[in-house]
Amino acid sequence: MTDDLANLTVSAEPDAAPGVLRRPVTDADARRASRGWWDSDADDYQAEHGAFLGDVDFVWCPEGLREADARLLGDLAGRRVLEVGAGAAAAARWLATQGARPVALDLSAGMLRHAADAAGRSGVRVPLVQADALALPFADAAFDTACTAFGAIPFVADSAAVMREVFRVLRPGGRWVFSVTHPMRWIFLDDPGQGGLTAVHSYFDRSPYVEQDRTGAATYVEQHRTLGDRIRELVGAGFRLVDLVEPEWPEGHEGIWGQWSPLRGRLFPGTAIFVAEKPAG
Repeated sequence: MTDDLANLTVSAEPDAAPGVLRRPVTDADARRASRGWWDSDADDYQAEHGAFLGDVDFVWCPEGLREADARLLGDLAGRRVLEVGAGAAAAARWLATQGARPVALDLSAGMLRHAADAAGRSGVRVPLVQADALALPFADAAFDTACTAFGAIPFVADSAAVMREVFRVLRPGGRWVFSVTHPMRWIFLDDPGQGGLTAVHSYFDRSPYVEQDRTGAATYVEQHRTLGDRIRELVGAGFRLVDLVEPEWPEGHEGIWGQWSPLRGRLFPGTAIFVAEKPAG
């Protein structure tokens, strides 16, 4: 989520004031908004967060948990790994340095442009694929592992379909690990300060967070699902849930990333990381 819901604008009529609201959107509107947003925002996003994410690093969340420490993906040497919603692909490049054979996939040409630039700076190159997570352009059982740090899943209406697609392209015994905004955060305003400590929304209201322009067209869409929803999506796709990680805010970390802050992070979780496996049988 990108702005404070305190400035809620509920009209979606032509010439409505641009603003932030929670309302239904079609799948087509969500896809169009995501592609447009990440293409246009790629430069600003990298300018703001690129140093934190690094060129060759795997950071799961704004809390700063790194795969180098967490080892949620298991053994990497020789493994074919798909990074879904890879953005600038820093994680995929880090995976390559660990002996994995990664592929970085993203919907946004703008973000993949930054991935190509970072490959030139770092000298670590991985295959880049522009595609939709709802229609992965790979054969069945093509990968040993799949992962994403805040990519794809929060931005599609039918995230259960993403789970099914990932299940399809994983070999039996393959692992699927993804991080998303902790569903508990949807109770609160998108505010890193004191205003973000008061519950104002129902946890069970699954209406998407939408930013819209003056015509009422969605320019940014993020979907809310509960913890139970996510588990049912995984189980429904055929996965076995292995772990649910809720990173704690580390001592000495004073950075602010959107609605993530030391104030909120020390009181309640901001990220949920789901670790699942495709049964080997």
